[in-house]
Amino acid sequence: MELTVLKKENILLNVATETLTEAIERVGSLLVKNGYVEEEYIEGMKKRNEEITTYIGNGIAIPHGMNEYVKYIKHSGIVIAQYQNGVDFGEGDIAYIVIGIAGKNDDHINILSKIALACQSEEDVLKLINSKEKNEIISLIMDQNEE
Repeated sequence: MELTVLKKENILLNVATETLTEAIERVGSLLVKNGYVEEEYIEGMKKRNEEITTYIGNGIAIPHGMNEYVKYIKHSGIVIAQYQNGVDFGEGDIAYIVIGIAGKNDDHINILSKIALACQSEEDVLKLINSKEKNEIISLIMDQNEE
């Protein structure tokens, strides 16, 4: 299951800086393009961020839809956009990694915990931000302590 949740086509490297709304639309559109969600889910992602920021710290933001938009999720999926110059999430919060998530049932919980582990360490976050390889980003997230 995990391989279909995060794969190379789900990662965008070195995206030019854009607005918060454009960044959410970009990861949302990638979720749509890769068959995880219907177009309406993007609206839920924007509304979620208006209600409470999806910036989680350490240069990472995780936009996702509000509960009432779950009906637009076809399959669990995760997409990642890497911004060398960051996206301003307000209040001085700059996200260099924007991770769009669509979670159906509990399929994505395992991946979310791996993302949380990968994003705890500033060293790992810097690797994610500076990586030039999609496979390296997948490895950094997927190879989190499975002991």
